[in-house]
Amino acid sequence: MWSELRALRDGVDLGTPPRDGEPVTLSVDGVPVTVAAGSSVLLAAGIAGCTVPKLCATDTLEPFGSCRVCLVEIEGRRGYPASCTTPVDDGMQVRTNSEMLTKLRRGVIELYLSDFPEGDIDGGWSQLNDTLDQVGVHRLADDHPYRSGANHQSGVLDLSNPYFLFDQAKCIVCSRCVRACEEIQGTFALTIGGRGFGSTVVAGQDESFLDSDCVSCGACVQACPSDALIEKSLFPGGYERADSRQA
Repeated sequence: MWSELRALRDGVDLGTPPRDGEPVTLSVDGVPVTVAAGSSVLLAAGIAGCTVPKLCATDTLEPFGSCRVCLVEIEGRRGYPASCTTPVDDGMQVRTNSEMLTKLRRGVIELYLSDFPEGDIDGGWSQLNDTLDQVGVHRLADDHPYRSGANHQSGVLDLSNPYFLFDQAKCIVCSRCVRACEEIQGTFALTIGGRGFGSTVVAGQDESFLDSDCVSCGACVQACPSDALIEKSLFPGGYERADSRQA
């Protein structure tokens, strides 16, 4: 189903899974597009060729709506809804780019970067880096409004699993790994522990990955957009945590 939806284009992620339903026609940035009822605005935008930045959304998992990067404008509606959790309506008029959307997305990304290792920003190859390019944010400026304060840069570095590692300093708590473990593998080995700023990805009963119920399937690694979960084979000389210049 996904290969048909993506028209066999490599590297295309439409953000939310396809749906089965009656055809619904809407307009995205002036481009008419027809999708099945129940589809998300994000998916419709992707089919229309309109690239909407996203972090917590992927078309292999159910929409979650936590990252707030995929905001759009919908004619006749107040606010800026997340396109991944907003279902399409017949005749809907959607705009994915505007001065206000750019401002809002930059603000969200700056908040993420305020708690991300600065040494891992330039030269990175994760989806987060791609999103930075899309939004036009590349590094923390010296006068960054969120630069100082509490952070997670001394968080857990779990090297216990023989195949992959978890670096909490790079985790943006998007829950994609937790959802992949549940929806794709059905293992339920991962959860989000804590609340608010204290929220973290937890394996098992706050155990190492190796000691938890993790079966090393790699679904969480595949799902992670920030390379907080990443294959060890990519670091033949051993993994070194990036230097963080956070205050």
